[in-house]
Amino acid sequence: MSDYSPSWCVLIPCFNEEKAIGEVVSSAMKLGKPVIVVDDGSEDRTAEIASEFPVVLLRHPYQLGKGEALRTGFRHALHMGLDAVVTMDGDGQHLAADIPRLAEASRLYPRAVIIGARLLGREQQPASRRRANEVADWWISWACAQPIVDTQSGQRWYPRAVLELMESAPKGFVFETAILIRAAREAGLGIVSMPIAARYQVDFRHSHFRPIADTARITAHIATCMFRYGQPISSFHRAHRRPTIVTVHSDGSSATSYGRISPNGMQKMTHGRRTSV
Repeated sequence: MSDYSPSWCVLIPCFNEEKAIGEVVSSAMKLGKPVIVVDDGSEDRTAEIASEFPVVLLRHPYQLGKGEALRTGFRHALHMGLDAVVTMDGDGQHLAADIPRLAEASRLYPRAVIIGARLLGREQQPASRRRANEVADWWISWACAQPIVDTQSGQRWYPRAVLELMESAPKGFVFETAILIRAAREAGLGIVSMPIAARYQVDFRHSHFRPIADTARITAHIATCMFRYGQPISSFHRAHRRPTIVTVHSDGSSATSYGRISPNGMQKMTHGRRTSV
C-alpha cells in the first residue's frame, strides 16, 4: 500500500438536472475537495443552481454529450495540476459518501482505475439492464484484456495517467468505454471494482443512452480495439480470470476478493485478503 496522498477533485457532468444537481453538488462539497461541474448545454436551471455553490462551473454552449463533458472536466483538472479525478453523475444516483472509500481503495491500488460497482442490492436493477451490463462487461473486459465488474458505472476514480489519455479517446457515449480500454492497454493500469449500492429510484431522470445507436458505436469501437491491440486469444483468457473487488470498510480496513458476482451481490467470492488502510 502506498502512503502517497494524491490531490483530487470531484467531477460532475450534467445535462438538465435541475431537480437533483443542488443536492448532488452540496453533498460533494462536504468532502472538502475541489468540485468541477460541467454543464453540457442544459436547457433548464441546472447551471444557475450549480452557480450558487463555490465550484468550478464549466459550460458548453449546447449539448455535446457526456463524453465531451468528461473531457472538458479532465482538461481543467490537468490544468489545476491534480493527480486524480472522481466522477459522479448529476442525477443523484451516485452518493458522495462513497467517494472517500474510492480514495482509500486507490491507496491500495495506486495504478488502477477504481470503479464504484453497483453490487449491493443488485436485485433493484431491472433484469434487462442487468443482462445488458453483463454483456457489456464481457466484451469490454476482453478489449481491456482483464476482468472488469460494472463497466457501465459512471462513478469512477481516474488517476492522472488516464486523464492524459483523454484527447485520443473518441467522441460520444463511447468515451467512457474507450478511456477504460486505453487505461488498460496503453497506460498499463489495472481496473478494480469497489462495491456501492445499486440505486434505481423512479425519480431519477431517464438515461440519455440510445440503445441502438450507442450500442452500435460501442460495439464498433471494441471491434476496432481488438484489431488494433491484437492477441485476441490471450486477451480473452486474461479477461476471464476472476475480477478484483476491494471492499473498504468504515473502520479503515479493507478486504480484497477475487470471484464471480451473483445477482444479489458478492456471494461467490473465492479468496480474500484483509488489510489495514
